[in-house]
Amino acid sequence: MAKFTEDDDALLDELGVEAEPNKVSSRTPREERIIAGFEEIQRFVEQHGCPPQHGEDRDIFERLYAVRLDRLRELADCRAVVEPLDHQGLLAGDDPGAAGVVDAIDDDELLAQLGVGGEPADVTTLRHVRSAAEKREAEEIANRQKCDDFDDFRPLFEQIQKQLSSGLLQTRRFERKSEIAPGRYYILGGQKAYVAAMEDPFTNEQGKVDARLRVIFDNGTESNLLMRSLQKALQQDPAGRRIVEPSAGPLFADQNEDGDEATGIVYVLRSKSDHPTVAAHRDVLHKIGVTRGDVARRVANARLDPTFLMADVEIVATYELYNINQVRLENLIHRIFGAARLDIEIKDRFGLPIIPREWFLVPRFVIDEAIEKIRDGTITSYIYDPKTASLVQSA
Repeated sequence: MAKFTEDDDALLDELGVEAEPNKVSSRTPREERIIAGFEEIQRFVEQHGCPPQHGEDRDIFERLYAVRLDRLRELADCRAVVEPLDHQGLLAGDDPGAAGVVDAIDDDELLAQLGVGGEPADVTTLRHVRSAAEKREAEEIANRQKCDDFDDFRPLFEQIQKQLSSGLLQTRRFERKSEIAPGRYYILGGQKAYVAAMEDPFTNEQGKVDARLRVIFDNGTESNLLMRSLQKALQQDPAGRRIVEPSAGPLFADQNEDGDEATGIVYVLRSKSDHPTVAAHRDVLHKIGVTRGDVARRVANARLDPTFLMADVEIVATYELYNINQVRLENLIHRIFGAARLDIEIKDRFGLPIIPREWFLVPRFVIDEAIEKIRDGTITSYIYDPKTASLVQSA
């Protein structure tokens, strides 16, 4: 740049223009940063007409600015830097919701206090800020209304709870590949949810298939939300689950579905004991149990175990068990055949009396029928009638 000469100076004097050298800023980098942060707060106030406020319902930027403003008010050196710029009177205010005094106003620390850890210091690049679409999805999940015809759905929830309690149904983690479909049950926010209806599918803005649902919750409320919203909510909920319906796959099978986990084996045994009572009813006397290990290994020393009537046994049938609570299932089977439990006392090898609890006077074909009803989910409505040697519906 050319320097001014004396003639130039004289000309500028005549024009009333004072020629001064460029001033070098005397502010430190920290002071520049403090001022820049305060100016962001001022722009917020100009845009919204009020100082930034605290609160979990507030936007993350507003919460950040509110914490930063508290620090500027409370730290004397910071206050002195921005006070000459405070034409809006922000430093005179006081927010009772302030989070307290800290020794610095580093954005990373402020973000950490707000529960946003590991993010860039630049608040304009926060990855945790929800988009408008995400906010709409959250609102859809939260907005529920009273279900006027809930009495029509109450028996369904009661039946599902019975099947869950008995072990006939299980809950599985809702994974990304899991589907939403009408007639299925899920658990969201600790409540059972039933997809009662689904409208015609359509393609959303992201090019994905979506559909409007009618979802009934077990607390008597309902929500008309999008399928994608429900999917995302179930995925993000740490306790989000899908309830496996009987039609979703066999509880007992030789082959498991993709992702199923083997949890045990149901076995049916016949005793080779020469005990008079056992010998008289050998064809209909069966032990029904559940084990996690190998059945053959489990019964290898049956003749030494009073549970097996101190005699060798024959394995009549086995059913591999997937995704079901084996203790509940075993209790259910024993309840169904409780009226036919064998009343016998066996002494162990030390002469101590033992009363086995897993032997039942039940024909094999009735056991097979019970297994089928476990598969189709109707077993909770039946018990065994010794008089007719058949399963009958319970009262």
